[in-house]
Amino acid sequence: MAIEVTRQAADAMLARARAAHPREACGILFGSPSRIERFVTCANVHPEPEKAFEIDPQALIDAYRAARSGGPGIAGWFHSHPHGAAEPSATDRALAAPDGRIWAIAGQGRLAFFRAVEGGFETLSSALIDG
Repeated sequence: MAIEVTRQAADAMLARARAAHPREACGILFGSPSRIERFVTCANVHPEPEKAFEIDPQALIDAYRAARSGGPGIAGWFHSHPHGAAEPSATDRALAAPDGRIWAIAGQGRLAFFRAVEGGFETLSSALIDG
């Protein structure tokens, strides 16, 4: 399955991953199940941000409230692997809810996209678009 990603969102994710290094960066993806229109960076509140990520709960609450009030839909989540590949880790696989959300992962200067499904992740192809 393919998704569209705005060039601005993709560039922002990679920039955030570089800026957060050696910690994991994280954030929320906005759009639809087939299109990422916007990326918003969030604080990584995990006690060990060099090894894992946890999106600031207040940012999640605010995003869900905005979506319920007619704001942009939550398409998924972003995080980086500062010392690993742009693919789901064992921790990602263990903790991801099979809710169909997109997971964007940055690692080794690359950005890749996956969908959280029953049994793990489905790899998504992506096309950069202006938007």
